[in-house]
Amino acid sequence: MTIILRKPRNASLRFQSFLSSADITKKKPEKNLTTPLTRCNGRNVHGRITIRHRGGGAPRKYRVIDFRRSMHDIPGKVSSVEYDPNRNVRIGLIVYSNGAKRYILMPEGLSVGTNIFSGKTIEPKVGNCLPLRNIPAGFFVHNVELYPNQGGKIARSAGSSVQIAGKTDEYATLKMPSGEIRMVPLDCWATIGVLGNADYKNIVWGKAGRTRNRGFRPTVRGMAMNPVDHPHGGGEGRSKGGNHPRSPWNKGAKGTRTRTRENALIIKRRRS
Repeated sequence: MTIILRKPRNASLRFQSFLSSADITKKKPEKNLTTPLTRCNGRNVHGRITIRHRGGGAPRKYRVIDFRRSMHDIPGKVSSVEYDPNRNVRIGLIVYSNGAKRYILMPEGLSVGTNIFSGKTIEPKVGNCLPLRNIPAGFFVHNVELYPNQGGKIARSAGSSVQIAGKTDEYATLKMPSGEIRMVPLDCWATIGVLGNADYKNIVWGKAGRTRNRGFRPTVRGMAMNPVDHPHGGGEGRSKGGNHPRSPWNKGAKGTRTRTRENALIIKRRRS
């Protein structure tokens, strides 16, 4: 994937960049695999805001991704590569021999016309999905399940992957993109390969309008608020309070451990 710089015709375009769309082969999505996207604007199922500064953004439809790779032992072919506004990785339209169509996340090395499979006894090559029990140690995988039959939960963003470090009788040891090392049951499924579009993290958005189009609203610094609104607020002029960074609710904001329940399957945390 290539990063393209905008011509500096004005101040806002001077540092902007975007990803090349040369790999996209189809513009309109498959109608049967799209659904209306209900906006929650950072709210949970109870309607309470759990992620601040979300809202607005360009209208879009949700592409239904087959995270479970449900078509087992049925050959499929990559029909097209498409842009998905809901994620930072390209998606591929798979047409199976029985006529079914599904969307999957596109790893590096997978292109239009490539045959892929999903099953327990298939060859572990890029794009194929099989249980961790049948994938050799050292392989890089993505779209990994945390629990059997749950659907892929780990390594689903652009350029991400998980390495299988080893296996025991019941668990596979995985090295996460964050550096965390944890165990996952061998009956969980995963897809071989590293997800593409790794240059996404190098995009320079260049202006506030592009960020607003993505659904991110402005963020006010706590230091610019009053003491009643934020622990960092108040003081004469700019002032560093000397305390550790805090959230508006006085919880540690940088590096403070917030996990109260220990997980025995996590061998090494991403922060020692």
